[in-house]
Amino acid sequence: MGIEGGPWESLLRAPLRIPLSSTPWRSAAYLVSGFLVIAVWLPGALVLLVAGGLTWPIRVGVPVLRLLPRWAVALGRAERARLRLVDDRPAPSPHDRPAPSPHGRSVTSTRALPAEAATWREAGHGLLLCLLGPLNAVFVVVLALGVGGPLLAPVWGWLPGSASVNPSWQKVISDPALAWGAAAVGLLLGVVAAYLLSGAAAAEGALARTLLTKPADEELELRLIEVDRSRARLADAFDDERRRLERDLHDGTQQRLTGLIMTLGLARMELSGQRAEVGRLVDRAYDEARDTLVELQALVRGIHPAILTDRGLPGALSEAARRCPVPVTVRVEGMDERPPAPVESAVYFAGCEALTNLAKHSGAGGAELLLRGAPRQVFLQVRDDGVGGADIGGGTGLTGLADRVAAVGGTVSLSSPEGEGTTVRVEVSWTS
Repeated sequence: MGIEGGPWESLLRAPLRIPLSSTPWRSAAYLVSGFLVIAVWLPGALVLLVAGGLTWPIRVGVPVLRLLPRWAVALGRAERARLRLVDDRPAPSPHDRPAPSPHGRSVTSTRALPAEAATWREAGHGLLLCLLGPLNAVFVVVLALGVGGPLLAPVWGWLPGSASVNPSWQKVISDPALAWGAAAVGLLLGVVAAYLLSGAAAAEGALARTLLTKPADEELELRLIEVDRSRARLADAFDDERRRLERDLHDGTQQRLTGLIMTLGLARMELSGQRAEVGRLVDRAYDEARDTLVELQALVRGIHPAILTDRGLPGALSEAARRCPVPVTVRVEGMDERPPAPVESAVYFAGCEALTNLAKHSGAGGAELLLRGAPRQVFLQVRDDGVGGADIGGGTGLTGLADRVAAVGGTVSLSSPEGEGTTVRVEVSWTS
C-alpha cells in the first residue's frame, strides 16, 4: 500500500491493509532514523556552540556561531528528506524565495538565515528530536522484542543460547502447543504494533511537516508569483518574435516589393505609346504591386509599428488617432517614464482595437483618447459619444486584447450603456 497524500491518509483510507503493507516498516525506519540523525547533529551543534563561546574573546567566536543557523538548516534539509519515508507529498523548504529577476528561479538566501523564523523552527525541531529520537528508538526496540519473542516461540529451542532462558519461558518453548499458542499471540501483537508504529510515525511526521516545510498559503503565493513570472517571460518572448517578424518584413519583403514597383514604373514609362495591351498589363501589375505594398505596410504596423519603437506610446497612439475616421482628441498626461516593451505593445494594440471599434460600430461624432502615466503604471481611456451597447465578449475583438493585456498584468474594462457612448479603460502596472 502506498502512502501518497500523507501518513494519516494511509491509516484512515484502508486501515485493514496496514499490517500487510510497507507502512509499518517505513514507520519503524522513520522513528529509528531520527535517533541516528540526532546522534550526528547534536554533537556538531554542541561543538559549534562551545567553540564559539570559547573563542568569543578573540573575535573568532562570531563567525563560528554564525555556522549554527546553517547547521540547523542542514538538519531541516535532512529531516525533509527523511519525511519521505512516511509522507510522499512535496516538502518545500521554507527558506526558498522567488528570485528578484522575472527570469530567475527560487533561491535560498543564506544571509537571512539567522533572522528567519523557519531557521528557529528547524533548531527547535532539532531540540525536540533530541528528546523524541531516543524515545522512538526504545519504543521500536520494545515493540520488536515484544512481538518477536512470542512469534518465534516454535523455533526458539533451535536458536543458540535457548537453554539459558528463564524457566517460565523454557516451559513455553518446550511444549509445542504452548509455543504455537505464543506464536498466535505474537501475531496479534504484531498487528497491534503495526498500528502503533504507523500512528506514532504519522504523528511525528505531521509535526515535522508543520515545523520544517513552507506553509500551504505561502507555497500557493510563491506558485502564483512563479506563474506571473512565467507569463511575463512568455509575453517578452512573444514581443521579441513580433519585433523580429516586423524587422524581417520591413528590411526584406517590403524593400523588394518597393524595388518591384519602381521597376514596373520604369517599364510603364518605357512602354508609353507602344502596344496598348502590354501597357495595360504593366499598369495592372504596377497597381497590384502598389496595393500589395500598402497592405504589407499595414500588416507590418499591425505586427509591431516602427513608430511605437521610435516615439513610444504617446506618438504611436496619436498617429493611430489621426488615422481614425472619427475625430479623436488626444490627451497625454505624465508619461515621463517609458513602460517596458511588452506593456507598451499591449497598451498600444488595445488602444488601436478600441479606435477600430469606435470607427466601425459606435456611430460616434467624436471621441477622446486619454493616456496617463504614473510611476510604474500606465492608464489608457478611449471614450466616445456614440450609441453605446457594446459588449467586450460580443465579437468586438476586445476579448483577445483583454487577454493580451492580462498577460502583462493589466486589466481592460468596458462601460457602454445604451445611448450614452462607450468607454474603454486599460490599466497596467509593472514592478521592474
